[in-house]
Amino acid sequence: MYLATTTAPLNNVINTDSQDPVSTQASSVAGDIDYVPEPAQKGKPKRRDISITDRTNLIVIGHVDAGKSTMMGHFLYKLADVDHRTMAKYKRDSEKIGKGSFSYAWVLDETDEERERGVTIDVATRSFETTNKKFTLLDAPGHRDFVPNMISGAAQADAAVLVIDAGTGGFESGFDGQGQTREHAILIRSLGVRQLIVAINKMDMVGWSEERYNEIVSRLTEFLSSVGFASDSVKYVPVSGLEGINLTKSTKDDEPIAPQTWYRRGPVLEELLDSLASPERNIDKPFRLPVIEFFRGGTYTSGRSGKIVTVHGRIVQGKVAIGDRLVLIPGNEKAIVKAIEAVSEDVDYAVDGENVYLTIDGIDIQQMSIGSVLCKPNFPVQYSDRFIAQIVVFEAPVPITNGFPVILHIQSDNKPAYVSKLISVIDQSTGEVKKSKPRHIGQGVTANVEIKVESSVCIDLFRESKDLGRIALRSGGITLAAGIITGVI
Repeated sequence: MYLATTTAPLNNVINTDSQDPVSTQASSVAGDIDYVPEPAQKGKPKRRDISITDRTNLIVIGHVDAGKSTMMGHFLYKLADVDHRTMAKYKRDSEKIGKGSFSYAWVLDETDEERERGVTIDVATRSFETTNKKFTLLDAPGHRDFVPNMISGAAQADAAVLVIDAGTGGFESGFDGQGQTREHAILIRSLGVRQLIVAINKMDMVGWSEERYNEIVSRLTEFLSSVGFASDSVKYVPVSGLEGINLTKSTKDDEPIAPQTWYRRGPVLEELLDSLASPERNIDKPFRLPVIEFFRGGTYTSGRSGKIVTVHGRIVQGKVAIGDRLVLIPGNEKAIVKAIEAVSEDVDYAVDGENVYLTIDGIDIQQMSIGSVLCKPNFPVQYSDRFIAQIVVFEAPVPITNGFPVILHIQSDNKPAYVSKLISVIDQSTGEVKKSKPRHIGQGVTANVEIKVESSVCIDLFRESKDLGRIALRSGGITLAAGIITGVI
């Protein structure tokens, strides 16, 4: 028996039309968070006086060795987000271990393992500001072994920078075969990212060849369109992360004219970031915070009970204030919010889109896990091991049949699952059923399927929560499909 269903065709989700079935539904939900935060008291966080839409969560993605961390580290240095003394130390220390060219990457790659291996392993987080905007930067790993980490980061993003290696064979190794360029682009779009900046990096290695740049742009434009990016939502810029060319406005006029004369008047990375549209926020929807990490203790815990826990995650909808009562799903553990930290500041409330640390009282930490969701008691998230989804198949080395095993990814959670039933094949342009009970489905097919998960997960219908209603299915190290949850069984 279906508890709830929706039949919006999947092209409304994969494509970037303004008629996103969820983003246009930001109307108030009766009974949800009808409060005004208490006035700040002495020793408590002050009431916030900021725009709630002026911070964008930006993820940087791309194939391993595309130069993501080096480019963004140099970008932050040029923005004066990293001081000269710190940068000089990174250069000295990286040269000591024979990796002098990695010094800018060390701005974001902070662990010894990342610095020694020269690859990003976890999602690095940092805040920065351009002339017009504030950003939370998420630098994702590019190695295929760390795709689950990348998915967790992508689930928090509003926009993305896709970094491409323009070097001879560099673009091809990332784009063709088992490279991560394709998979990363598919994943971020399936997880709801609409705005994309493509930074074609290492242009210095090909002599700033306009022909090479145009070749890469041409191939990427066709591919990105095929996975749902609107042409006017994708911007391109040729850069050199190592040399720092075309990264910021402050040095734009000082950089050498030759050999990049053909792009001399084009926008640099900072200008493209400034031009991103502010993300839509669903502040009036029921509060949801998927757990990314958690630990004992936290702010203002002196004299409190032994059940003080600090939870880190991104608010995917709604708002929360100090003093609010929350419930943890699964487990139904009740808690009270004691403190909130957002952008390294203690605040009295936080809203959809913000990465926060909530200090809460009342929850047994043994009941918490990555993938748990904090919500309001009167509007809990659903918790089930079986649901209906409408998916689009991107790659399928073999036909997908009943019983096909997959790894289900939803926000920060991932669990073994299988396709328990192929319900119907859908005409993506109309949403009409083309064929009922197909024996198998393959690449390019849109279908309604039933998914059975090894153990229950926190989910919402897509029409109610675009973040907890989106899924990705992986198998054999590749992303097979992505889709939306249309029914819970």
